[in-house]
Amino acid sequence: MSDASGYSPSFKRPSEIMRMRRKRARSEASSSSPSGASGQSSSSSPSCRPFAPGPLFNKVASVKRRNPFANINNTSTPSKRRLIHDEDDKMATTETEYVDEVSLLERLGRQENCSPGSEDDSLFEESEGNVETPLLLKSLQAIAPLSIEASLCSEYPPDWSLKTRLLFSSLRSLSWSEQPKAQEEAIGLSQHCRTQFITLPHSLQDPRSCSELRCAFQQSLIYWQHPSLPWVPLFPRMNANRRFTGTSAPWAQDATLQQSLMNEWSASLSSLYSLLKSRLCPYFYVCAYQFTVLFRAAGLAGSSSITALISPTARGLREAMEAEGIEFSMPLLDERKKTSEQQNPCKEQQQESEHEDCWDGGEDDNENGGSSLSWLKQIGVQDKIKNPDRVSMQLRKESQAVSLDHKPESVLSIEGPHTFTLINFLINCKSIVATAGSQAGLPPTLLAPLAFRGAAMHSLKARCVNVKSQVGSTYQNVSCLEIAGPILPSSLHAITTLLGPAQKGNFSATLHTHTPTAIMNVHNPKQQCVSGTADLSACGLHPASIQQLQQSPSLGKTALMQITMEDYSYTWKN
Repeated sequence: MSDASGYSPSFKRPSEIMRMRRKRARSEASSSSPSGASGQSSSSSPSCRPFAPGPLFNKVASVKRRNPFANINNTSTPSKRRLIHDEDDKMATTETEYVDEVSLLERLGRQENCSPGSEDDSLFEESEGNVETPLLLKSLQAIAPLSIEASLCSEYPPDWSLKTRLLFSSLRSLSWSEQPKAQEEAIGLSQHCRTQFITLPHSLQDPRSCSELRCAFQQSLIYWQHPSLPWVPLFPRMNANRRFTGTSAPWAQDATLQQSLMNEWSASLSSLYSLLKSRLCPYFYVCAYQFTVLFRAAGLAGSSSITALISPTARGLREAMEAEGIEFSMPLLDERKKTSEQQNPCKEQQQESEHEDCWDGGEDDNENGGSSLSWLKQIGVQDKIKNPDRVSMQLRKESQAVSLDHKPESVLSIEGPHTFTLINFLINCKSIVATAGSQAGLPPTLLAPLAFRGAAMHSLKARCVNVKSQVGSTYQNVSCLEIAGPILPSSLHAITTLLGPAQKGNFSATLHTHTPTAIMNVHNPKQQCVSGTADLSACGLHPASIQQLQQSPSLGKTALMQITMEDYSYTWKN
């Protein structure tokens, strides 16, 4: 080995080289006078990156080479994390300034549900090395208010799902919402029937002494329902058989009584559709034991015609609607097919051609000069393999249709005059009424924000409690307002509109959604959109609620789960 060419007896491993360099760097740092080691700087430059280890490898400009693997988070000591330099090694900032910048970005990121601000206010710029680096904000006080103000939301998106429970919480007292006076309750009922609304100031100093606020709150709790049986809970109807257990149902075994209930229900449903067509009622719900139907007037949800959504559905219901001539679309299924076609544009065409070649037989194959399965004869197994028929293909299609039953993808959208045909279908359809079980013979529940024929006025149940909640290391008194019942979209908006000025623009709400109705927020891209051209001033809702419900749905298959107002601006989760 000693005679081999190129062999160096002083060869050292890389780890030994690095150990010697670290030892030399420590000795140079501890010495007061600069050492005479060649190729190394006697003192570290003040502009050097503190987390770039290793000695200098050249004598040019006496500046250390930037370590491409160095990171501010993987330095050995906290003292080395204090300074942060930019790419040109010309600017420096402390770790606290860096943390302030990150906290600002996180604060702005919490507004993700709001509309983004201008692109000119971008917090990133591109350096000379084509690397995106955060801007070192020279004046956070001047930039932060502008960026935050641009992303404030004065309104949350419309939610067409039914809510079963609301829970509002605030550090300010919500006791003004409980125990209304008899006169205040009477004024609230009168204002609802006469569709009169009170405009409150932007902020209330003493909500408990504000009689107009308490009257408006009682007005926002009212809804109309048919049928009305005080001893029977008529909402929710789906998956609610346990709620009907033990209740008296004299109509279950009496056919005459069942027919009487259905006649009254049919008259109420026809009355609701007439009000809807005349734009005197904005929307209503039909809650059956198997599905829920939402009817909306023209001009709501961005549509220029009357629309209806049914969810969930089964194959039998869809086939019965097709037999009645009701045209419908499946927005979620169409959207999924469109996405798959965009990703694989030739896949479905290839599958269809393969099915035609493989499943068609008989005269067409003979005319073309041979069977599509003639290759089986060539290998001599045509007698052992049965020729596929159209029945198998039909079974395959039916299995795909059945797989959508009772799923979000089974939601149906009906528009225009076909909604009137749907009303007649619901009146004459026998399957919308259960023939057995605890709901046998009971017509579906009709819910609307305004009065209609045969309806009974109901009020949501409101209850206010005070609880102690831990905030940091201390406990604070938090006031909570619980509202239960079938909460309509307009009722939710009216209540939140009142809580804004009453709680000085600071409260939070937890929303419990009736799961089968969460899909009601789906948007049908095929429908004709209209922006505020329909006159809905006589529909009986507050102008602010009408303006919100006129917007196109944006929540998709989800519903709002939480709403938070801070300084009169909304954030939400769905």
